[in-house]
Amino acid sequence: MSGLTSHRRAFALSMPALLGLLALLVTLFRAPSGVPPQMHPAAAATMTVAQAISTQSGTGTVAGYIVGEPTATNTVRFSGFTGDTALAIADSSSETDTADMLYVQITSAYRASFGLLSNPGLIGDALTVTGTLTAYFTHAGLKSPSAMTLGGSTPTPTPTGTSTPTPTPTGSTSAYYAAAAGKSGESLKSALHGIISSGVTTLSYDAVWNALKATDQDPSNSANVILLYSGTSRSKTLNGGDVGDWNREHVWAKSHGDFGTSAGPGTDLHHLRPEDVQVNSERGNKDFDNGGTAVSDAPGNRTDADSWEPRVAVRGDVARMIFYMAVRYEGGDAYPDLEVDDVTGSGTAPRLGRLSALRQWNLQDPPDAFEQRRNELIYSGYQHNRNPFVDHPEWVTSIFG
Repeated sequence: MSGLTSHRRAFALSMPALLGLLALLVTLFRAPSGVPPQMHPAAAATMTVAQAISTQSGTGTVAGYIVGEPTATNTVRFSGFTGDTALAIADSSSETDTADMLYVQITSAYRASFGLLSNPGLIGDALTVTGTLTAYFTHAGLKSPSAMTLGGSTPTPTPTGTSTPTPTPTGSTSAYYAAAAGKSGESLKSALHGIISSGVTTLSYDAVWNALKATDQDPSNSANVILLYSGTSRSKTLNGGDVGDWNREHVWAKSHGDFGTSAGPGTDLHHLRPEDVQVNSERGNKDFDNGGTAVSDAPGNRTDADSWEPRVAVRGDVARMIFYMAVRYEGGDAYPDLEVDDVTGSGTAPRLGRLSALRQWNLQDPPDAFEQRRNELIYSGYQHNRNPFVDHPEWVTSIFG
């Protein structure tokens, strides 16, 4: 090692101009902020997670997204993390199939910054890591890291008015929806109802508080939640009923079915979201539709006498929550038969609209990383069922026209 060090020093002393030129080139070719790590201009050694999984030899630099904490060969935690010694990365921030993940060992030097027990808000963040490509947990992995850096942010959601291809479902979700394969229309709706109504764990209304603190955690600040309509990041501790607090917004209004806050539709996390107390009151039990006047304390939202138009970034989220409720609750299990109609002002009937606006919003605002992560957390850590329209937004058109 001493001879190698001596050569390096000699090189550094004799070639200062070259080193300065290299530093300038690095600056000139640095990737813009927010670009996913696998799209950064980089040395040839930088590889995707898929490439690292197939290589598994020597030392390499890998760029991917932090998706969970590996605990066994085929098991990854997506919430409720138990340690700071390992994380899993993938080429997609919403990946749930362990076969497409690289398990990364976190040695003591990096645990304070990258351990998921200490930093749960890192889920979804881009990571670039250098280390030895070798099995970890008898799974494709990277051990003994020599460098770990956050390599950018998660992809920006597609702007309104554009569309993206539907992501290919992972192996795990394909198995989950096996009974719906090849179906459409009412047959698809019936199959999905059976799938998402089986093996479901219902929560108490009190338990919803803590669940929302996990499912709606601010990706940039693990101490906060993101409020649905206002988009504000607010402390998790400010849950309650006072001015300045956030409370539990029923996106499918309770009165549209008279189910209150009882276990079932009243506590279903797939349509419960954190929201400012006053904004929640302003929305009330209004249907969803385009138009109205601006909501002063929730910029981007509009409202009139009987409808509410959410901000652009969550219109698709709202639509998919409503469509989930209409498929999940079909009049069995002593629950109301919820239906989506194309009117507003349904009063206390188990109906909610406007169907045409909701269909439009589903197309305009495809599922983003936040919505996909939320769906996965509800499935893996709480209710053990999924919102099929987050996994397959195209099914909205098949079922609801």
